[in-house]
Amino acid sequence: MRRRFWSTRRRRIGAAFAGLGVAVLAIGLLVILGPGPRARSGAETLVQIPRGSGVSGVAAALEAAGVVRSATVFQLVARATGAGGSLKAGEYAIPSRASMMAVLSDLEAGRTIARSVTLPEGLTSAMIVRELRAVDWLTGEVEIPEEGVLLPETYRAERGDTRQSLLDRMRADQQALLDRLWASRQPGLPLASPREAVILASIVEKETGQADERRRVAAVFINRLRLGMRLQSDPTVIYAVSRGEPLGRGIRASELADRSPWNTYAHAGLPPTPIANPGRASLEAVLDPLETREIFFVADGSGGHAFAETLEAHNANVARWRRIERAQGGGG
Repeated sequence: MRRRFWSTRRRRIGAAFAGLGVAVLAIGLLVILGPGPRARSGAETLVQIPRGSGVSGVAAALEAAGVVRSATVFQLVARATGAGGSLKAGEYAIPSRASMMAVLSDLEAGRTIARSVTLPEGLTSAMIVRELRAVDWLTGEVEIPEEGVLLPETYRAERGDTRQSLLDRMRADQQALLDRLWASRQPGLPLASPREAVILASIVEKETGQADERRRVAAVFINRLRLGMRLQSDPTVIYAVSRGEPLGRGIRASELADRSPWNTYAHAGLPPTPIANPGRASLEAVLDPLETREIFFVADGSGGHAFAETLEAHNANVARWRRIERAQGGGG
């Protein structure tokens, strides 16, 4: 009788503990897989995970941001799933009520906010630094680099990245592109070095915004260099006057006659430095220009240019442009 009593009691206790285990498991799964905290405002919460954060630092940042309810539980789950050592730093947008497992999955996959900085072609180095200083989620101060050593493009970056790191990438990307283009350049170009290619590309960049004109404009300047003609490029005069900042007016006769080394009306050959940071297409254009004998071009009123091989044809194009200017109220 006594033996039957204890046997029955053990079965009841075992069943109770078994039930308790199922309940604990259910609660645990609900904590891990169920909805997380509601965002304090809006539909998502921005969380910055600093570089070098261990799993405890990540968990603390998530709890502080209100993304998970318990840093301790997050650490346990991260370690139990093997994800603790592969959580990525960066800025995350965590949806309101995201489950702990969803948050863990995002951090393990590195699904950070995709930020980018676009630096347009044709900016001077001073202008590029000014653009970077205006991006409030980048950090650190920078010195203005030499003219023409940066490759303007759209660059992916993350909150907290330094401005210097972005400049370093722009410099490295230009060098890599230039190495490749210089190695496959057209034979016989009147360019003695990659640096001279950058100088000419910066002039082409400032002379035309038309993608389909770049190789043709480059060919005109290449032909002029071959013939020993002066390049006579207005953007070089502007650079001599203002270091590339917009003048807000036309070029004066005195500025065309100035003996600045950047003034290609006053001096033959290339100026001593680039006048801006040229883009990929302009660098490609000067190292693979069109085959043409044209040595003149002038605006044609459509946003592009009219090209000519002879001075007579060029003068006719200039006269046509002057008529367009007068009709538009822009010329005398």
